[in-house]
Amino acid sequence: MEHFKIIHEVNLGMLSYQKAFELQEKLFEEIISQKKANRNQYSQSPTKNYFLWVEHYPVITLGKSGNKDHLLLDKTRLAEKGIEFFHTNRGGDITFHGPGQIVGYPLFDLDNFFTDIHRYLRYLEQAVIDTLEEYGLKGDRSPGETGVWLDVGTPFARKICALGVRASRWVTMHGFAFNVNTDLSYFDHIVPCGIAGKGVTSLEKELGKLVNLESVREKLKIHLERLFEAQWQKTKLIDLVDHKTIRF
Repeated sequence: MEHFKIIHEVNLGMLSYQKAFELQEKLFEEIISQKKANRNQYSQSPTKNYFLWVEHYPVITLGKSGNKDHLLLDKTRLAEKGIEFFHTNRGGDITFHGPGQIVGYPLFDLDNFFTDIHRYLRYLEQAVIDTLEEYGLKGDRSPGETGVWLDVGTPFARKICALGVRASRWVTMHGFAFNVNTDLSYFDHIVPCGIAGKGVTSLEKELGKLVNLESVREKLKIHLERLFEAQWQKTKLIDLVDHKTIRF
């Protein structure tokens, strides 16, 4: 029987937001269905935990409670700039995803870890904070706002990682977006996370050089593994999806 604290890791590479969302929905429903089945079975099967790594093509997403006024371009201008737009079902307001950004989507059954969404969000933030420290940067939280920031409490406060999640029956989806080598000019087209008057930044901008994404990802993995007291298990995409229903 599989140990419940294994995290099945899948690197999706560069993928559209729509395809990644479809995969998340599939795995999310799979975990919830297993939890429901376990309530009615004498012999229970442990639910699985997944973690999807991905880079997206340029896309702006608006959370379920987001304000459309925080999108500063109309659909015609978005199309001209090659930016997709999605109104999605995560928490949070508006954000941008694009190349050079590490996006992590944990699909965890928190019954396997701890049933505390606040703690879950703080752990995701802490993994990024600890990773930034390895690059000589002091990441921090901003009171009342999710995500990871630099120079909190000063006029120079700027966000380097955004968070937005959905949870049902203690199963999570969506996650975080960490700006590594991201083209920050895309953020000029939105009010990032609905927070006016604060900037955004990237690891590249702070360090003054391009950063290897795989190296950053490996550091994040080490910190996530420690925080969630789990082990990673590499999994192939082909083992997760029925390509008749989801085409990649």
